[in-house]
Amino acid sequence: MQSLMEQKRILVVDDERDLCDILLFNLRAAGYQAEAAYSAEEALTLVHGCDLLLLDVMMPGMSGFEMAKRLKEDERTRHIPVIFLTAKDTEDDTLLGFSLGADDYVTKPFSVREVVARVKAVLGRSRCAANVLMAYGGLSVDAASKTVCVDGAPVALTRTEYALLHLLFSHRGQVFSRQQLLDSVWPQDVIVTERTVDVNIARLRKKLDRYAACLVSRTGFGYSFEELMDEG
Repeated sequence: MQSLMEQKRILVVDDERDLCDILLFNLRAAGYQAEAAYSAEEALTLVHGCDLLLLDVMMPGMSGFEMAKRLKEDERTRHIPVIFLTAKDTEDDTLLGFSLGADDYVTKPFSVREVVARVKAVLGRSRCAANVLMAYGGLSVDAASKTVCVDGAPVALTRTEYALLHLLFSHRGQVFSRQQLLDSVWPQDVIVTERTVDVNIARLRKKLDRYAACLVSRTGFGYSFEELMDEG
């Protein structure tokens, strides 16, 4: 089983609840953090912080194809790998899926073991293509080694502090509500309150020295990482 720090967050998007339950059970058994959304509209509120989407095509309201198009047009979400799970199995459907940026295309009915294997393969490929080292001025975040440095000096962060910083830093300028941060950073089986987010942000600010001001509180909304005016 993967440690919580290494766990990848998978979002299953399908209006068939029984199928979602089966996928969630098997993904969690394989060591992933997995949750479900039963429409594309719901999924769009949960997608930030996800490492991969298992996305149905034919759903009431917005289709999976339309959702994928929106994700790939948004620089904040275009990096998230997408695997389509669908009964639409014609060659034209498959080609359309890949033209929208899909990383894989699995037709129904499918083997759940095969889906889990494809998830592992896609995540392995995306890990190589991800932004392993992010930097802003003298602040650097290395996703490979899970380390943070300020002006070349290592900063000792807890798993939670690192996860918060990585999420906010990799989506600079985007405001995350406290609930979004709780859903993205804390394990689902841990009961915490929104106040816990404030406490961890306060601790993180103390450790970031002159970059503490980058962690901005938006009253009534949440937190974001904002670039300082005088930093290059």
